[in-house]
Amino acid sequence: MAKSKLEYIWLDGSEPTQGMRSKTKIVKDFSGALEDCPMWSFDGSSTNQAEGGASDCLLKPVAIYPDPDRRSGFLVMCEVLNADGTPHPTNGRATIDDDDADFWFGFEQEYFLWDLETNKPLGFPANGYPRPQGPYYCSVGGGNAYGREVIEEHLDLCIDAGLNIEGINAEVAAGQWEFQIFAKGAHEAGDQVWVARYLLERTAEKYGLGINWHCKPLQGDWNGSGMHANFSNSLLREAGSRDVYDTVCQAFGATPDVIKAHIDVYGEDNHLRLTGLHETQSINKFSYGISDRGASIRIPIATVENGWKGWLEDRRPNSAADPYKVAAQIIKTVHSADVMQPA
Repeated sequence: MAKSKLEYIWLDGSEPTQGMRSKTKIVKDFSGALEDCPMWSFDGSSTNQAEGGASDCLLKPVAIYPDPDRRSGFLVMCEVLNADGTPHPTNGRATIDDDDADFWFGFEQEYFLWDLETNKPLGFPANGYPRPQGPYYCSVGGGNAYGREVIEEHLDLCIDAGLNIEGINAEVAAGQWEFQIFAKGAHEAGDQVWVARYLLERTAEKYGLGINWHCKPLQGDWNGSGMHANFSNSLLREAGSRDVYDTVCQAFGATPDVIKAHIDVYGEDNHLRLTGLHETQSINKFSYGISDRGASIRIPIATVENGWKGWLEDRRPNSAADPYKVAAQIIKTVHSADVMQPA
């Protein structure tokens, strides 16, 4: 009788930034199919999601991937439900209004490999700082790229797990890296980002390292970490009109309330990162522009060269943001734009 290891992954109730939790369920003669993943439960009083007197929360499997790092293993992404089966308040996935996968998302996830002994990015000396940023972006060589063995192992694991990872690169600061996830449908994009984050955390464990998801772990003249959100729907992919793009971009800055609705779900401490420096627009301003990495919304040059058919990039989400909530807010704002939607 074959036994499989199902690693149930969920988001906890930590504030202001949710963390990941997981536990293993052994299932006999498991088919590998999502519909055969049983519901499960956990002690919500230990994850800031329930009181001790009524602590059971439910885990609803929503996505499954092979776990290439464990024999007979599977990674099961879950939504958290209340005991009565309704979505838990911490369940950002349940807020997505996107049933037809018309929205495509590409998330650029930045992060720092973190030396747990020095409490600094990998590559930083215990006392002092490395050379100023400049030589580290897309770098090669032991004096510029730190922790490549972790990054390469993570890349292979993501590919073997069936995640649609599009690439990796060293980022602007020493010890800073990025991976990109693309998926058709906001639910799937969020699922894959969270599972890729989980695999990265677990891979770093092997090397005695941590992952710092904070958007600005280093003060001073160092880039922060973002999770730039590239997005499109049929309207943007088929527009063929600058006016359509202007109207959609303007919807993101239509009122202070709209801007706040985005910033509220774009990650904690974003004011430390969105300063108007280091390829960001100030958190207190909104702008958009062609090829402008200092704008809130960038219109990629490829979109323009393709006759205004393509996608947009919201550069404001930070590295610790919940991709489910980011996607949900982007969908809401695009739908609010006063343009004719394709049939």
